[in-house]
Amino acid sequence: MSTDTADLLDNVNEQQINQTLGKLVQLKQQLGKVIVGQHQVIDQVLIALLAQGHCLLEGVPGLAKTLLISTLAKTMDLDFNRVQFTPDLMPSDIIGTEILETDHASGDRFFKFQQGPIFTQILLADEINRTPPKTQSALLEAMQERSISFAGKHYELPKPFFVLATQNPVEQAGTYSLPEAQLDRFLLFVQVAYPNFNEELEILKRTTGSLNADVESVINQQDILLLQAVTRAVNISDALLSYVASLVQGSRPQSTSINEVNQYVSWGAGPRASQALVLCAKAHAILRGEFSVTMQDIMAVIHPVLRHRLLLNFQAEAQRINGDEIIQIIVDNTSQPTAALN
Repeated sequence: MSTDTADLLDNVNEQQINQTLGKLVQLKQQLGKVIVGQHQVIDQVLIALLAQGHCLLEGVPGLAKTLLISTLAKTMDLDFNRVQFTPDLMPSDIIGTEILETDHASGDRFFKFQQGPIFTQILLADEINRTPPKTQSALLEAMQERSISFAGKHYELPKPFFVLATQNPVEQAGTYSLPEAQLDRFLLFVQVAYPNFNEELEILKRTTGSLNADVESVINQQDILLLQAVTRAVNISDALLSYVASLVQGSRPQSTSINEVNQYVSWGAGPRASQALVLCAKAHAILRGEFSVTMQDIMAVIHPVLRHRLLLNFQAEAQRINGDEIIQIIVDNTSQPTAALN
């Protein structure tokens, strides 16, 4: 736990923590005014926020990915920027650029850095796979370091800094697959599914009439920073830590005895996946109102944590085997700690 996190927790009491946790329930209620269903998607987005990570949402057009993110921003008293990624978008369009200005008093001319839309607390990177890798990589340092470097100068980004990116898996023409290094910067890869019949019926009722839902801001910057600190402080046993390490080790070819991994996986998940799995399990425990990680928490987040960190080979593609199937095989072939079964 960092010094900043420890200091923040030292300055609050249990009642304040419980009150702030209650705001998560209010936040989900506000989202429910606009978003029909998608409860798992909403939970996973909140898990990424609590775990101080970033989230990539993938789904076909019309599943309210952008609406979910913009509505989430309205429920939070935070700065929000949206960037529509296009093939002609340049890195400077995201990070910012230097402009030439004149000091009217002295007449001297100088360069001044003009901040781009990345200088915000919530950034929506809409259709991130529609821009070339050069521009996609402009997000790399910002997402990992929460800062950027430009013209030899270092600029800190606001806290919290949360990137929510969307991509469409259907259209491949004019798109650029995210590099593995960029994918690994996303804590979670969330797949947005079609609504069921009842949900679609409710969507029709809400969106084809005159009803306009009013969304209120229920949580602020200090609340989120406190929740992130509380998430870090959630307890996880050594047995479950060992289980997480075994799961991630089991995803790596040649270092596991799982036949399907050796047959279908080119590269397994790295150490960042282990860290992500622990942090997301802690965040899931917080959403349940608990302060200790259980097996339930790990199982709830393992697929969105690992699915974008496994590089499958051509044989897997030819046999239409996806990452989620491999993850389930790893789970089925990894012994759970005895204490977790009691």
